[in-house]
Amino acid sequence: MNNRLKFLPLIAVLSSVSVLPACSWFSVYKIDIPQGTPIHEDKLAQVQVGMTSDQVLYILGSPAVQDTLNPMRWDYIYDFTAGTIAKRENKPNVHNAEQYAKIYFDNTGRVAKIERPNSYKTD
Repeated sequence: MNNRLKFLPLIAVLSSVSVLPACSWFSVYKIDIPQGTPIHEDKLAQVQVGMTSDQVLYILGSPAVQDTLNPMRWDYIYDFTAGTIAKRENKPNVHNAEQYAKIYFDNTGRVAKIERPNSYKTD
């Protein structure tokens, strides 16, 4: 009987350690994955037809896509996958180019046309 009592603490520790991974408190940490430049409606509203590419770059930042075959078009696309902290803060996922803007330039390097959806989901 004494031999069984010696192993009781070891069995208790092993069984509790084997159950801990199933607890939600000890989940794997996942990072937030932002891809592209976040598009803010107020900044996008500042971009006007006739502005230079340098002015657009200053207001919106670098485009996510600058096509080498069509250098007169800049695509701003934003995709966000919420990780552990963002899920706690109830930040939504943004997928499938829900947030995008396309800026077209003319031959002189000035904005000729702006394409964007009606509104964005903002944090």
